Amino acid sequence: MYVELRQKKIDVFAVLVSWLSIISCPGVNSGAADVHKHLEMGRIHLENRQFSDALTHFHAAVEGDPENYQIYFKRALVFLALGKYNQALKDLDKVIELKSDFTPAVLQRANLLLKQGQLDKAHIDYENVLRKEPGNIDAMTGYGAVDAALRDLEEADYYVKMPDCHTALELLSRLIETCPWDPSLRRMRSECYMNLGDAQHAISDLRFTTKLVIDDTDGLYRLSSLLYQLGDVEESLREIRECLKLDPEHKHCFPLYKKLKKLDKSMQGANAAGEKEEYGECVADVKKALKVDSHTPPIVEWKLRHKLCWCHLKNGEGELAVEQCTIALKSREEADVLCDRAEAYLLNDLFAEAIEDYRRALDVDEDSRRARDGMQRAQKLQKQSKRRDYYKILGVKRSASKQEVIKAYRKAAQKWHPDNFQGDEKKQAEAKFIDIAAAKEVLTDPEKRAKFDQGEDPLDPEGQNQGHGHGFNPFTHFHFAGGSGPFHFKFQ
Repeated sequence: MYVELRQKKIDVFAVLVSWLSIISCPGVNSGAADVHKHLEMGRIHLENRQFSDALTHFHAAVEGDPENYQIYFKRALVFLALGKYNQALKDLDKVIELKSDFTPAVLQRANLLLKQGQLDKAHIDYENVLRKEPGNIDAMTGYGAVDAALRDLEEADYYVKMPDCHTALELLSRLIETCPWDPSLRRMRSECYMNLGDAQHAISDLRFTTKLVIDDTDGLYRLSSLLYQLGDVEESLREIRECLKLDPEHKHCFPLYKKLKKLDKSMQGANAAGEKEEYGECVADVKKALKVDSHTPPIVEWKLRHKLCWCHLKNGEGELAVEQCTIALKSREEADVLCDRAEAYLLNDLFAEAIEDYRRALDVDEDSRRARDGMQRAQKLQKQSKRRDYYKILGVKRSASKQEVIKAYRKAAQKWHPDNFQGDEKKQAEAKFIDIAAAKEVLTDPEKRAKFDQGEDPLDPEGQNQGHGHGFNPFTHFHFAGGSGPFHFKFQ
């Protein structure tokens, strides 16, 4: 957009230099030395493309000789070079008011009106030039461009209403080449882009309109609303703030601002809580965000549901995580959401469901390292579940903390202590007690627990640790001593 505007300014500068070469010095009174001085300084700055400095001197010259049409004309050309088209148009109007038959000003105004999309007014100005100078090539070219633009505009309106956005886009793009400073054409094209699902180009056109129109609060509102619908809450909030700078009580911008501000605050809070590993707070903040708007855009709700799934997952709440990920997946299926739900399934030992989600994630993104590694882990855990499962032995979740593991261990050890049993039951209790001690060793050792969570049993004598001294020896945890029975256990 800015490259296009800069190119327009360069083109205008070329026109400015050519016009100045044919304009004579204004006939001011001989006593108006300051006016001559400002005009000369303005000319020097123009030649050096120092437009702002040139404009300062032309302002002073106009104040010194407010009835001189040529000074207004020079200043209009500087305004054009600076991209200040409305100010340029005002000066051109003043030139024609002072000297209606000054053809350069009429032609320049016609060109400006054409670029702004004021086709009827431009048509009249070109006609006036051609009446005076029938062979004026620039006027003839402009006149033809107006006729072509009027035809294209009529057709574009027709195809927009049909709707046939593909044809409308072609016509509107051609119109914008002729009338690049007409914001209405870009708004029309933006709507066509949105209907075709091209949000990036739609946003680009809306941004351009807000640059063309200085106080375009409606354009800023449209832009903010579109960004919100596309799920970019932070950027939407930035644009709506620009609207409120122009009109703090705008009837559309202010209500949207309040909604976006509240939503953004909750979302930022959830992100911060997640980074601090305060997952309960993360859940609470996302739930607040979901209540902000009764008509939350689908993509925003999808993001919030995914975030809520993640917060529950990190908080060890497998069933709640599955519920939220499932809601998100109903509207949009992405590999990360499927992987999050798969991990939530693993928390509940639902291995087949986890494997299926990892497979679907690979269908969505065949290059997903997370899905591929997750699939292998889930398959190992599924095989492992058919052997000894230390979490089930102690009756704790996979997300249990070390303190929860130790508590469960003590409770189970007390229940299954062999001294509490007699006869055959005692032998069963001894075997159970050894499993309980093994579970405690694995689940309280971070390295061994990590291996187990990856589908390996670090105490399996037939596993990869065989011969490396990592097998489980129950007698390092308790030993037999004399007691009321043949033997009893003491914890160490």
